[in-house]
Amino acid sequence: MRFHELKNWILKKINVKSRLQVVFLFYIISLMVETRKHSITFASELSGVSMSSFSKFLLNNDDIAIHTLSDLSKTQAKQFSKIIEKIKSLPWKICIIIDDVVQGRSSTKSDNVQKFNHGNGYIIGHQWTNIVLFFNDIIIPLPPIPFYTKKYCRENKIEYKSRNDKLVDYLNNLNLDEYIYCHEDGDVIVLTDSGFDDKKIQNTILVRDGIL
Repeated sequence: MRFHELKNWILKKINVKSRLQVVFLFYIISLMVETRKHSITFASELSGVSMSSFSKFLLNNDDIAIHTLSDLSKTQAKQFSKIIEKIKSLPWKICIIIDDVVQGRSSTKSDNVQKFNHGNGYIIGHQWTNIVLFFNDIIIPLPPIPFYTKKYCRENKIEYKSRNDKLVDYLNNLNLDEYIYCHEDGDVIVLTDSGFDDKKIQNTILVRDGIL
């Protein structure tokens, strides 16, 4: 695919203001290119655009990113959910899969980073809770949940919540009707790892109509 074709395809999928298109496009491409470390430095070197442009883009447009991902998820989900078949060999039709991801950083000097015990040792980085829908052999990513450290919350005057409390809020506000045309109680199963083995989360899932 030629560059202009790739550019047009991406910009058709994601509606971005004209003044942000160049920075947005090259940041997306920088994430697609294989490299030792994905960063705004790499994006700047790849594109010839200043690092400050990428920094301002990422700092000031988080609400736009969340809205865009949500809009893309709903559009794709509705496209593929017109006829939902049962998951192979299982009684359910839809899976909500929840898992933690740590975005590694090189040091603790960055904002909102901490050490995480990640199986084979400690990792320094940012923690995210990723959530996807799975049906008809299609994966639909939903907007992830960021985790903020107590220090970051104090410095930015944000109410601190644990990752489990944030997940409870997320599930309480998740409206599957916005993603899936038709489903019934019992069509949906929620899968998480053992780190989310929490009574509050379990009860939230059980009482939500259309989830279990």
